[in-house]
Amino acid sequence: MNADGKWNAIAATQMGEQKFTLRFKTNGDTFTGSMHSNFGALLISGIVDSDTLSWSTVMSQPISMSLDYKVRIQGDELTGELNGGAFGTAPIKGTRAADDDESADANAPDPIEAAKADLDFDPAALREKYRQERDKRIRDDGEAQYLELSGKFAHYSEDDPYVESGFVREPLRDEIDVVIIGGGFSGLLAGARLKENGISNFRIIEAGGDFGGTWYWNRYPGAQCDIESYCYLPLLEELGYIPKEKYSYVNEIFEHSQRIGRAYGLYDVTSFQTRVKSVDWDETIKRWHISTNRNDDIKARFVIMALGTASRAKLPGIPGIEEFEGHSFHTSRWDYNYTGGNTTGGMTKLADKRVAIIGTGATAIQAVPFLGKYAKQLYVFQRTPSSVDLRGNKPTDYTWAETLEPGWQRKRRENFAAILTGQPFEHDLVNDGWTDIFRNVLSIPKSDKPMTPEQIGQVMEIADFKKMNSIRARVDDTVEDRDAAEALKPWYRQFCKRPTFNDEYLPTFNLPHVELIDVSAAKGVERITKKGVVANGKEYEVDCIIYASGFEISTAFRRRIGIEINGEGGKSLFEHFADGFKTLHGFSTRGFPNWFYIGISQNALSVNMTAMFDEQARHIAYIIKETRNRGGVTVQPTQESQDAWVDLINKLQINNRAFLEACTPGYYNNEGSARAGLGAGIYTPGINAFNKLLEEWRATGDMEGLEIQR
Repeated sequence: MNADGKWNAIAATQMGEQKFTLRFKTNGDTFTGSMHSNFGALLISGIVDSDTLSWSTVMSQPISMSLDYKVRIQGDELTGELNGGAFGTAPIKGTRAADDDESADANAPDPIEAAKADLDFDPAALREKYRQERDKRIRDDGEAQYLELSGKFAHYSEDDPYVESGFVREPLRDEIDVVIIGGGFSGLLAGARLKENGISNFRIIEAGGDFGGTWYWNRYPGAQCDIESYCYLPLLEELGYIPKEKYSYVNEIFEHSQRIGRAYGLYDVTSFQTRVKSVDWDETIKRWHISTNRNDDIKARFVIMALGTASRAKLPGIPGIEEFEGHSFHTSRWDYNYTGGNTTGGMTKLADKRVAIIGTGATAIQAVPFLGKYAKQLYVFQRTPSSVDLRGNKPTDYTWAETLEPGWQRKRRENFAAILTGQPFEHDLVNDGWTDIFRNVLSIPKSDKPMTPEQIGQVMEIADFKKMNSIRARVDDTVEDRDAAEALKPWYRQFCKRPTFNDEYLPTFNLPHVELIDVSAAKGVERITKKGVVANGKEYEVDCIIYASGFEISTAFRRRIGIEINGEGGKSLFEHFADGFKTLHGFSTRGFPNWFYIGISQNALSVNMTAMFDEQARHIAYIIKETRNRGGVTVQPTQESQDAWVDLINKLQINNRAFLEACTPGYYNNEGSARAGLGAGIYTPGINAFNKLLEEWRATGDMEGLEIQR
């Protein structure tokens, strides 16, 4: 065997076609060489066994990922496979190429030195600064620092400020084909896709007084989507609607959810102001019993859980929180009766009010500018600052909109997803803060000179440092008070917390009646009294406390769902999932026939949640349609297919534990705990690859892996 020289190869991976240029130089039973690909250039070395060469590449920063390669050389042909990480297992084929001068690699600039050239900071010192800032915020109670909104705190979640109190109706005793639990975008998409598949005998059950889900409840001032509206708002082509601006505000988003409800006739089949309490399988009639707070007993063949990812608010567990004698509310239940105004401002009732807002995540970034404008005095209590980049919103160019061709929204969504998963792309159609981060910070750096995985990690870290330095410089350029500016600087890597984008938040701290209270040294607010908030040993007397403390996103599944679900033999879904999710494609699980889940589980994750929900709704609607068409009574995964999918998901996992443990506490890393963070257990090749997998599964028409009982 003669492996020495240059080879051109292609791997057909789950993330698309990956092209490689390989160079080998053998020395007995070992070899050295290099590998150039879409993702950069690597130095490699490995084992020679007869006609087979094997090597591994191990990334450590920002994530831990191992890729194993094995190729067989026969003459001028190369065959083999790539195994591991987000690529899954993929075949490799290649041919010998005309050898060329490797001196270009040898003479190319050292990538580490190039990355460090002209740096105005010391990476080691910055790394240590990050560690110190993280350590002073870590709490022993982790996620337990937050209160579940039940019992005496239930009113923070269950009260609906947008409807008249005292609503009553007669209990329902329906027997229908499908119940959809949730009327946000995931539930609306489930209803729309069921209608498109000829299924109309269903009911949507929604806790709010209208459609919208998170956009019904979170109508705080300034609420805005941080994903481009042309990608985020679903069914734009189907409804012939173009958003008014690049990033839609809550009113337009809420109105769009109503538009979907009207267009698909969903108002006629929805029970609003109704909370599901339990879902129980009845083996004798092969139906689910759905019980609600309205004493309903609805029997349904199929159940689709469509609750979204931010449906349950949480409160900080601050001592004395129940003692405050002033007014208080959570941002997801904004009280305009108290503040006056609406989502666009006009909160004139705050003119004589001292207001405290606790929390400075994505919600507060949008609400604080409005509070600062109208409140007599505003205290912003911050434990950890958000990364606040430019928003750059602008009105829609309707001349551009007229040029859009059929299929434009899906194409745009897929382009956005490709960039955010590191896939090669020709054009950045969205071209915003999200794609800038992924292009310049999280993409594997290109280099003419091959690098080791460790070097790649170093170059990516330096790119991250540079980006975050620009975020911190923006604070210095905007905020006049030096102490406030220093406290507003985020000392962590870009994706330790969800990035935010806003052009009004930082200037608000230049107003004389707005005060930032940094509570990082005490790891949070100390306590709440009858009159106000105690922080850093000082009591701030206020008239109103607003909690911008977020949602149950990474807490236990039972706590997030808030509904008891019992399948065959009365087994609890939460006991069934006690040692981890067990599903087929993330949507259904054995022992719970005709039960489906839209959300984050063992499927692909996307920051553009509605695109993710839409593809899931399409797939579930197809399964329900096909089950009915084939005379099926129940459908659920076979044990074998479920085990195989769980095994695949486990093999695909990218270990980002070290990265997250180095991060400041937040919901991405479960408040600094060592257990897996947000995104653990997902299909790592990405949303585009996952959607393709589902399309191919449907195209076969054989419902592979599902057991249909007739």
